[in-house]
Amino acid sequence: MTVTVLPIVDPDTGSTAPLAKVMTERLKRLAAELQETHLKALESVEPMFEDVVIYISYNSKFSIRWKVVNDVALSVENEVADVCGRLGYIKWKTATLNTFKGNP
Repeated sequence: MTVTVLPIVDPDTGSTAPLAKVMTERLKRLAAELQETHLKALESVEPMFEDVVIYISYNSKFSIRWKVVNDVALSVENEVADVCGRLGYIKWKTATLNTFKGNP
């Protein structure tokens, strides 16, 4: 199974430029660490040709939140939930997958 963790940076966080840069770099580092270290065991889960895509971002209180954004087996989603829970990350609760704001 291919594991992909994508950092999602919200431009509306209201942070100053230096703080935004530090927070963005931290989010990228945490995404890479989650993918390459903490979820490494999922790479050997059958079927090998499937993938799991996870978004991580900050919430309004700068806590890390996560969301599996594709269809995967419940066991895979539960494993992601367990790993993220141990890391102190919270589940990203949205009604839809497309949470980006665009120009009307």
